Amino acid sequence: MMNTDQILKLVASGDLDIADAKRLLEEAGEGRGIWTEALPVDDSLGYAQLDLKREARTGFPEVIFGEGKSAEQITAIFERLMAHTDRVLATRVSGEKAAYVLERIPAAAYHADARAISWRSRDARTNEEDGYIAVVCAGTSDVPVAEEAAVTAECMGCRVERVYDVGVAGIHRLFRRLPLIRGASAVVVVAGMEGALASVVGGLVAVPIIAVPTSIGYGASFQGMAALLSMLNACAPGISVVNIDNGFGGGYNASLIHYNRVKRDKE
Repeated sequence: MMNTDQILKLVASGDLDIADAKRLLEEAGEGRGIWTEALPVDDSLGYAQLDLKREARTGFPEVIFGEGKSAEQITAIFERLMAHTDRVLATRVSGEKAAYVLERIPAAAYHADARAISWRSRDARTNEEDGYIAVVCAGTSDVPVAEEAAVTAECMGCRVERVYDVGVAGIHRLFRRLPLIRGASAVVVVAGMEGALASVVGGLVAVPIIAVPTSIGYGASFQGMAALLSMLNACAPGISVVNIDNGFGGGYNASLIHYNRVKRDKE
């Protein structure tokens, strides 16, 4: 069986057309050939296939989603990832599960508000000296989702400035923090109820905004649907929206924006 280099050289020389090359690559992948070499997977646990090269492709290692997994499974996956990467993040982990994990991995840290466990090696890459991300949160009830965004960004090596409890019911609280928010590379805006804060911030800053609707609110908020639709229909430009309560997605997107801005500035 030909390896990747051999197949690509034949395509480059014109001795193999793309359709045949695709077939050979697929056949090799089914036989645990070249795809396993190029994109190694650790499937030794039996219940998880760990993507060991995700950071090389996307900029950050595979993240563990803790909901639905046992404490034993989270621990085992966490330990395997630690052996291959310089940072590990597990989201949606209850306090009870976290206590089990930390007993076996004392180097990790549990962030109770965010319900996340993180670990970074001492030599893990950071962008903490190159600006920051702002995480802006409407109300104290939205803090758990905001903290998930903040912890995600910090685990990705970013400095985070938190601006909490600045919802539209007392808009003056937001205005006094505007200089800090405007200095960020990207802003994560977390809000429940009617979700209006994203529109307000969108009309005041010149950086990308990732809006995160939360499921906080009274009956007609429909567990975050009202905030989600409000953010999707915002008339202010520069706003992108992630799923309800998806602080992880908001923090991740903001971190990629920040990382690429830093990379561009250094070139």
